[in-house]
Amino acid sequence: MHDDRIAFLRRLMAAICPSGYEQEAARIWRAEAETFADRVWTDRHGNTYAGIHEGGAPRVMLAGHVDEIGLMITRVDDKGFLSFTGIGMWDPQVLPGQRVRIRAKDAVRLAVIGRKPIHLLKEDSLKRGVTIDDLWIDIGARDRADAESLVSIGDVAVLDYGFEPLANDLVTGRGLDDRVGAFVVLEAARLAAMRNPGAEIICVATIQEEIGYRGAVSSAFAVEPDVAIAVDVGHATDTPCADPGRRRDADVCLGSGPVITTGPYTNHGLTRLLVDTAASTDIPYQLGACPSETGTDTDVLQISRTGVVTGLVSIPNRYMHSPCEVVHLDDLANAARLVAETVLRIEPESSFL
Repeated sequence: MHDDRIAFLRRLMAAICPSGYEQEAARIWRAEAETFADRVWTDRHGNTYAGIHEGGAPRVMLAGHVDEIGLMITRVDDKGFLSFTGIGMWDPQVLPGQRVRIRAKDAVRLAVIGRKPIHLLKEDSLKRGVTIDDLWIDIGARDRADAESLVSIGDVAVLDYGFEPLANDLVTGRGLDDRVGAFVVLEAARLAAMRNPGAEIICVATIQEEIGYRGAVSSAFAVEPDVAIAVDVGHATDTPCADPGRRRDADVCLGSGPVITTGPYTNHGLTRLLVDTAASTDIPYQLGACPSETGTDTDVLQISRTGVVTGLVSIPNRYMHSPCEVVHLDDLANAARLVAETVLRIEPESSFL
């Protein structure tokens, strides 16, 4: 992947953008889209759009969500410690001892998540594991008044993990779910735009996926696409916790290509087109079977208005919903190529039956 593409991804990953608070990531995504798109705009809900070859046919929507899971301050006690709750689906076991960045009104403030030390825990507490109720945020305040001068109830926070390279073109960071999807769909639109697509492409950085696909609902209603492709992350199974003798899921490995999902929530004709496109252009890919909800924007894109021909391309991801998610840069590049090449093959008379 070219250095300028990685630089954009790094800027996007640096944003603090829990569900409902995606403005920073949306601004970065919009600025990049403006370098090539015919038109870029943001709706009143907060979704950001990039239009390419508007007026073409059919209308194809590419969707990747920019929000991440996060934390929200709910209470300040007399000593200045902060109670909090989760935004999105958290495993509380990863939270104790973490540093956090709180987006306050006038600054981003560093704090830590505290828990009673293990030396002082009773045996029953050790057995049951951690809950968010066992934790608090320590911002270093002297008392309630001092804390309230620094942060407010309702301020949001993320874990203090940045985007960093690992060995062999792997990268790690928090919020790869799903800013890598938002990155891929914009990169796919850029690649397609360079080759004069016949279809109209509306690329969307959707919001609030982690709390119920809300941005996909409002943006799909506005776009009225004929065809939609969502790009999200999917669970890699190439770690020690995956037992090949017991698992029912497909083998999904980092660096082996994006995953093309098949199931009742995806259109079989579009899935075949994705597979055929990958095979004919030598793009590595993996197949995934999902017999029910995909847990992605796909689930609501498919049933927008009178129905949309919908497909799902997933980026293999280790340690999802942790602060150290891991993906392979080649999978991002190949996913963008796959989506772009597929869109270029969609014509007004294309049948997806």
